[in-house]
Amino acid sequence: MRTEGDFIKINEWLLPLSWLYGLGVKLRNLLFDTGILKSKSYSTPVISVGNITVGGSGKTPHVEYLIRLLQNHTQVAVLSRGYKRKTRGYRLSDAHSTMSEIGDEPFQMKHKFPKAYVAVDAKRTRGIEHLIGDRATSDVGAILLDDAFQHRYVKPGVNILLVDYHRLIMYDKLLPAGRLREPASGKSRADIVIVTKCPKDLKPMEFRVLTKAMALYPFQELYFTTIVYDRLQGLFTGHTMELTELADKRVLLLTGIASPKQIMTDIAPLCTGIVPITYGDHHAFTQADITRINELYASTEGNRIILTTEKDATRLMERDGLSPEAKEHIYTLPIHVTFMQGQGDKFNHKILGYIRKNSRSYKQVKTKGEHKPKGTKQGVAKPHTISFKDNI
Repeated sequence: MRTEGDFIKINEWLLPLSWLYGLGVKLRNLLFDTGILKSKSYSTPVISVGNITVGGSGKTPHVEYLIRLLQNHTQVAVLSRGYKRKTRGYRLSDAHSTMSEIGDEPFQMKHKFPKAYVAVDAKRTRGIEHLIGDRATSDVGAILLDDAFQHRYVKPGVNILLVDYHRLIMYDKLLPAGRLREPASGKSRADIVIVTKCPKDLKPMEFRVLTKAMALYPFQELYFTTIVYDRLQGLFTGHTMELTELADKRVLLLTGIASPKQIMTDIAPLCTGIVPITYGDHHAFTQADITRINELYASTEGNRIILTTEKDATRLMERDGLSPEAKEHIYTLPIHVTFMQGQGDKFNHKILGYIRKNSRSYKQVKTKGEHKPKGTKQGVAKPHTISFKDNI
């Protein structure tokens, strides 16, 4: 039976180390809370999207949701640290940037949203100052910080915390026994909390139980989102396929992400069987990996395809050696998020209201003609000014 927190595994023998780790984290947070370590605010709107749990909470699709929401209203920039890239310092991507130069997730976002500025810098304050001050990006109207909830040297105008439904922070433990980067009490810094990856069939009572369990403050708002899978896209062929067409196929599920279990759970009922090919998060595929993929595809009987994530696809594209048969049958699985309980319009109004209030370049777009982010029932109508705890 499905339950919230069902992907959590606690290594209890490591709890003493978690206690020591927690002391260090609490001291660091205390230094920021008392002002000994300084957080910097900016006049340009800054929205942070992050989590407390290590990996796999759905940051990228939620950042992409925000890009779709904002791109018709202002010039959007995304700032990431560019995890596992082979470059250092600040780098602004362009049409010729490679995954090795900027990282897999920024590479994915730049290619999906070519008009957005996508930059990387491990030092977020420096990255923001480049985006605001450099001539090439001086028209930026909103900056989205990817995975920056613990990066407290920046004080965002809106702080969004993502919590995986299957790894609810109140049931988890600190690293290394669990996967919490900081105590669950750190959620108090969030203006908006989103419980992500929710099952689509959640009952009203379950929403109420989750709301009570999250125990948020009155100034905080709680939302729920679920993952929606789009048409499969041929990585090399350009062909598309409906999910229903998996019914007679075996799926070689190729993943190098933090939490592949959700995809396995969702895809398993749609196909005749799954052959998992699993690697660690942000895995850099080697020639040996490519050989293994070719061999597994060749040895799997029946009508089969290789299915991978958009993030993994960016890293596969940089590797040669896939057999012609494997290349012909490898598909990516695009995803987007949709808000549950009809909360999409409310969330959109909150974000657009903040941007309108604080961005000099905000453009009012008529409801009839503006972009409608996936997961909303209606276009965004007449955003109004709002106040968050840190913006009063």
